[in-house]
Amino acid sequence: MSQPKITAYMKPVCGWSNGVRAIFQKYGLEYEDRDIINNTDNYREMVEKSGQPLQPTIEIDGAIIADVSGDEVEAYLLEKGFVQPSDADVGVPTDQACADHGDVAVNIDQPQSRLSKWASNFLSKS
Repeated sequence: MSQPKITAYMKPVCGWSNGVRAIFQKYGLEYEDRDIINNTDNYREMVEKSGQPLQPTIEIDGAIIADVSGDEVEAYLLEKGFVQPSDADVGVPTDQACADHGDVAVNIDQPQSRLSKWASNFLSKS
């Protein structure tokens, strides 16, 4: 098994993101962790590549899996043969949000998706 090229678009502090990080650590996989909160270019890139605004969004050898939990990432890695099954404890939940995301709202301009562009064009012609 070879190391896949992994880019992970995630929040710096998030239960879902931490679950994905734990899975990568469990299997000793290297990955690029792109912060979508403090770097709006990363967020825009994620939306452009995935066509949706939700995270964690992971790119593995060019394939995009969006809005996933650590459990879903692990299942994908196993299915594609990137890793072998392991019962190692990861130490954090891999399938849930944080208990408290805090009270700070995040407002990031999103590029208009292809679907919303199409819908806008379609509705304007009606």
